Amino acid sequence: MAKGMILAAGQGTRVRPLTKDLPKPMVPILDKPVMEYLVERLAAHGVRQIMVNVAWNHHKIEQYFRDGRRWGVEIGYSYEGVYEHGDILPRPLGSAGGMKRIQDMSGFFDETTIVLCGDALVDLDITAALAEHRAKGALASVVTLPVPREQVGNYGIVVADEDGRVVSFQEKPRPEEARSNLASTGIYIFEPAVLDLVPSGRVFDIGAELFPLLVERGLPFYAQSRPFHWIDIGRVSDYWSVLQRVISGEIADLCMPGTEVRPGVWVGLNTRIDFDRVQVTGPVYIGSSVRLEEGCSIVGPAWIGHGSHLRAGSRVERSVLFEYTRIGAGMLFQDMIVSPSYCVDRHGRATYVGDDRCPLRWGDARA
Repeated sequence: MAKGMILAAGQGTRVRPLTKDLPKPMVPILDKPVMEYLVERLAAHGVRQIMVNVAWNHHKIEQYFRDGRRWGVEIGYSYEGVYEHGDILPRPLGSAGGMKRIQDMSGFFDETTIVLCGDALVDLDITAALAEHRAKGALASVVTLPVPREQVGNYGIVVADEDGRVVSFQEKPRPEEARSNLASTGIYIFEPAVLDLVPSGRVFDIGAELFPLLVERGLPFYAQSRPFHWIDIGRVSDYWSVLQRVISGEIADLCMPGTEVRPGVWVGLNTRIDFDRVQVTGPVYIGSSVRLEEGCSIVGPAWIGHGSHLRAGSRVERSVLFEYTRIGAGMLFQDMIVSPSYCVDRHGRATYVGDDRCPLRWGDARA
């Protein structure tokens, strides 16, 4: 039917500290890496062969997904880096350059390929997108979504004619200069001939370089605009928003794990909640082996990672606790992402354990 490509070589600097020790596609959403949702969606639409380009912390992606058989697919990896002075150094080739490297090595892209960025949640109907691409006889397609005019400065904007044929691009234009409000979602569909346009052995970007080349040469390049959820995790504040929307049930096919013990309250294994001694207001997911001491409360949307510990009288509101996070007695964590070593507010401001300027107390539940 089609092949798949997941772009996963980026460093994720804008979402630190979440990516301090993790590649961005491995950032968790309800105890699963964001990239796992993409693999599942590709598999559900009949895509059985998937290539992933990797660089920063590549081994964490490779060790988790391995050959892909858990998801009924076959996954391969293309590492982008060099061996220099005894060290292995990541050196990404850009979104198009990474695909060209794969093509030069094996000719993998020998049929229609759908390309996804590894750091976004989507519920796109891939089957319908592929059908539209083929019906139009497109060489390349970019999936777009309309965004509010005042937000166009955050996106690459696609300008298309009445038939959907792409005529130009604007990279993060000012609202008064934008010729369209269709934002590129980083989801592309390519025929093999597209990669003939990409030079070998150098950094080359899809949006900044390949797409303008397609337009310049007048090739059949189309924009698709269809309704679906696209949640890009570009910044830490985006990640907080993503989790709030996921826990609230906005994203199709993203089901809460665990068992629903009360309306809007899901609980993992080996966790007992005494509702006479604690207060839990959903939607909330409480992972396995979580300890809730008397008088603590959780107000959703919230996700409490497995192995976490809420001390007596603590309160967690609209927040996310990564696994093995301990919240100090009487502490209030509101609109936060909290790990055993740092916490980040909804605006992306980070604080680390041991900072005496911070009144909050938390730590590692295993200590």
